[in-house]
Amino acid sequence: MRLSGRAGVITGAGSGIGRASAILFAREGAGVIVADWQPEWGEETVRMIDAAGGGAHFAHTDVSKEDQVRTMMQMCLDRFGRLDFLYNNAAIDGLHQGVENYVPDQTLEHWNYMLSINLGGVFLGCKHAIPEMAKRGGGSILSTASIAALRGSTFPVHTYTAAKGAIVALTRALAVAYGPENVRVNVILPGAIRTNMSDNYEHPDVREFMENQAPLRRIGEPEDVAYCALYLASDESRFVTGQMFVVDGGVSVA
Repeated sequence: MRLSGRAGVITGAGSGIGRASAILFAREGAGVIVADWQPEWGEETVRMIDAAGGGAHFAHTDVSKEDQVRTMMQMCLDRFGRLDFLYNNAAIDGLHQGVENYVPDQTLEHWNYMLSINLGGVFLGCKHAIPEMAKRGGGSILSTASIAALRGSTFPVHTYTAAKGAIVALTRALAVAYGPENVRVNVILPGAIRTNMSDNYEHPDVREFMENQAPLRRIGEPEDVAYCALYLASDESRFVTGQMFVVDGGVSVA
């Protein structure tokens, strides 16, 4: 198994890409802290992992709150005795939270709210994971950004886009700074993925449009991103750091 004897944290693991990654990592032998701010979702992920014979624990976590992120990391150390990987995946798009994303119309309060989760959560995760990984000889940090960090969009996701672009820049900076400590830092940029944040993809016209945008002619599934995450968390990527991995069916090059 590709993560046998390893343990770590996946945020936003109550649904979508986070859930798919938690299930896959556990199936590959990892102990997983399933972190999410929705208890019913996170606990359901843990039940799914337990039913398959894996090992997981739920951490009720708002990634914008430092005390909760600190507790989440400590839970991994207490339950598994190690912290080998951190997958910063938790995010919100604003559209499902009633937040205005057009810059001229957005309040400073909403701007800060979006950034506190989408970017601040990555900052806090890295802040508390890097020292633990460094003193244990290394580890792997990966984060979910978006192809929105690479290209403009007609969708009103300006604050979301700003955060995802910043994650890419932060990833590169941390990779250089902590490579000597054997802490690898990489970022995944998904395209259109079928999750609870993309319920509009179920509309036939939207689905057809999105599928036609991709050279592979389909919308991605959470597992498509999870397998990339598995590679980055494993020793198979031991000489890879500071890199962007675009998982978008070819949209960004079409």
